[in-house]
Amino acid sequence: MFRNAGVLVLSALMAACQRGPTAEQKEILSILIQAGFPENDIQFYDGDVYVGRDGHVTLEAARELRFDSDPNVGCGLPSNMVGKSVTRICVNPSASFNSYSRLSQGLDAAINNYNELGLRITFARGPTSGCTANIWADTMSGTGGSAGFPSGGRPYGAIKIGVGLQNYSEDVNERVITHELGHTIGRRHSDYFDRTITCGSGGDVGAGTKGAILITGSPSTAIVGGSVMNSCVSSTETGEWTGSDRTALNYLY
Repeated sequence: MFRNAGVLVLSALMAACQRGPTAEQKEILSILIQAGFPENDIQFYDGDVYVGRDGHVTLEAARELRFDSDPNVGCGLPSNMVGKSVTRICVNPSASFNSYSRLSQGLDAAINNYNELGLRITFARGPTSGCTANIWADTMSGTGGSAGFPSGGRPYGAIKIGVGLQNYSEDVNERVITHELGHTIGRRHSDYFDRTITCGSGGDVGAGTKGAILITGSPSTAIVGGSVMNSCVSSTETGEWTGSDRTALNYLY
């Protein structure tokens, strides 16, 4: 949805009722709070737990979180990472995804974003051969997106992109898809501690004190347009890496 004239909120969640958290959800919630995720930024939806409105956290991924004492947000990085056995990640779009030209173009541009960095992991548009891990790309309603965090050394296995993005530029689609792929390999929102910085009034506010790993050379605060991992995206953004994004990804991979 939009907030404050042209700011797109990367949210997959709609309001939903739930009788109460299950035992598994309670364990995930407890771990996330210990790891510094603001409690008001954790949501239960359709049996799953999300942070930042678009990041699905499985029990396996939650159990891999490391509890760091550094209060700095850095470039929005959890301790979950993709293992060294994964070298080529293939993103396989559904027929529905391929039917939207802007989403399809955005996926190609997002894949190019990662591959231009010369990381130890590369992305490819599938189906194709030589994949050491696969991510399913599908559609959802609205203009947001969703993904999740790695577990067991594997990237999260799916992203969903809102079909409403067909009405926006290829650059905006590139930005949203690059963002969601970032979650699948372990990147956290750069503004997780105060979404009002990039989303304007009405964003969730919380003060996490653990779990965010500050990368040397990256900023310890969030700024508008300062990272593709900001929670919200302007309709005028280019979808290209910032300096802090490059620093973070080169450090990790």
